[in-house]
Amino acid sequence: MSEEIIKTPTNFIREAIKEDTDSNRFNGRVHTRFPPEPNGFLHIGHAKGICISYGLAEEFGGRYNLRFDDTNPVKEEERYVESQMADIRWLGFDWGDNLFYASNYFDQLYEWAVKLIRDGKAYVDDLSPDEIREYRGTLTKPGKNSPYRDRTIEENLDLFTRMRNGEFKEGERVLRAKIDMASGNINLRDPVMYRILFSTHHRTGDKWCIYPMYDWTHGQSDSIEGITHSICDLNYEDHRPLYDWFIEQLGIYHPRQIEYARLNLTYTVLSKRWLLQLVNEGYVSGWDDPRMPTLSGLRRRGYTAQSIKNFCERIGVAKRESMIDIALLEHCIREELNKKAPRVMGVLRPLKVIIDNYPEGVTEELEAINNPEDPSMGTRKIPFSKVLYIEKDDFMEDPPKKYFRLTPGREVRLRYAYFIACTGCVKDPDTGEIIELHCTYDPTTKGGDAPDGRKVKATIHWVSAAHAIEARVRLYDYLFSKENPMDVPEGHDFKEYLNPASLEELTSCRLEPSLKNAVKGTGFQFERLGYFCVDINSTPEMVLFNRTVTLKDTWEKVQKSQNI
Repeated sequence: MSEEIIKTPTNFIREAIKEDTDSNRFNGRVHTRFPPEPNGFLHIGHAKGICISYGLAEEFGGRYNLRFDDTNPVKEEERYVESQMADIRWLGFDWGDNLFYASNYFDQLYEWAVKLIRDGKAYVDDLSPDEIREYRGTLTKPGKNSPYRDRTIEENLDLFTRMRNGEFKEGERVLRAKIDMASGNINLRDPVMYRILFSTHHRTGDKWCIYPMYDWTHGQSDSIEGITHSICDLNYEDHRPLYDWFIEQLGIYHPRQIEYARLNLTYTVLSKRWLLQLVNEGYVSGWDDPRMPTLSGLRRRGYTAQSIKNFCERIGVAKRESMIDIALLEHCIREELNKKAPRVMGVLRPLKVIIDNYPEGVTEELEAINNPEDPSMGTRKIPFSKVLYIEKDDFMEDPPKKYFRLTPGREVRLRYAYFIACTGCVKDPDTGEIIELHCTYDPTTKGGDAPDGRKVKATIHWVSAAHAIEARVRLYDYLFSKENPMDVPEGHDFKEYLNPASLEELTSCRLEPSLKNAVKGTGFQFERLGYFCVDINSTPEMVLFNRTVTLKDTWEKVQKSQNI
């Protein structure tokens, strides 16, 4: 069972379900479903839908289905089915035996389509797709009837049978519902129910050459499965009258459709069509690129299932579209990792430090705390020796005011170790870059303050040069530089807003030796630097880490400023 599912008291979907259970509608049952199309990887917007549909079913002691809406063989693949199931399980939901496919119902949907034709409620249309769009009208202008709308029932039955038998070309004919071309709801203007596609389906093979449209498949699939509450995003609100119309015309079991506002996230696109472009055109390394908002990408970056569920809980369920600050998502993972992630030391941009007065050939084992938020995680030993690495940013030869880290003549504390003072630096003769520092240490300050009471204003992290492991570290930023990359002016492309600095890969980083055999997917806090995760391609020979998130929490500042 999942933890911390949606618990928002003002959740209007919960209230609607409670009203239905209190009134014994659906005999008190609660049965929901999540119906993804297997044409891409699931993203965090889908996570919101999964948490709502599955979470509420669990809360009310009901059931939930996973049903793949596999009605378009041109775009769908079995690998997408497998990835989506893996992502849902990773989130912590188990549909048990309730796994279904829309393709399971192709025979029944066909029979029901024949029934509508016999009842004079559907017809075969010869208009081209462009002509259908033209005849449909606009939001302010009513549509007009197709010249083929008044075909006889016998002719429609014959043509539909021949469509199924593959006698016509793609786009040559479609089956349409006969509703009202003057309806104020454009979705009721004789919507297409079936189109011809000569494509092999990943489950049904070449059995079919006509495939049902989503609006025709959706409600009938819900009815067949006994779904009580069909929870959809707001895109389907205007489709609800059509959902109801099909079910009413067929006289079959009638679920209740409820819509909620989908997730919109700053600096992110959540359109599978656009994400597919990024993958296919090589702007990212794949669906699981850690910059992608896919669940597999977030998992590879180091996000946990619980942090994503916590995020979905906090944003709640609304009836109006809004833009959620990505800082809240980052806050959720920081909040969890702060409590659970072991602390380690790593140096991303190494600068060599030689402690001149430290004994040659000596190695000390110093004790370090694994997580100050959780004493039960204990301590570990880290090696200390004459030659160390520190961050380049932790030394300045000519520092500005309020720079308290290492400078010539200034003393700082090495985390868990000693006070050191810089006595000189070595520069590259060609570039002038500082490549080595010489320092002295005070052996009386081991792990604590100086006996004479002197203080330092900075503590910096380090690793022992002789013991450190070499690693690559990828620093990720937002994939887009525009706050709302979905807002694309006419004549522009969303890819114009891609952030050229979304990935920086550092080589020759140095990490404490305890990380050599770190398990893939494990998250750590690199002290003073941020949270990092072992990449799926990491090996003992070449350790690879992805930065999950920095330590800076902008959302916490927003909360304080707004008294949230």
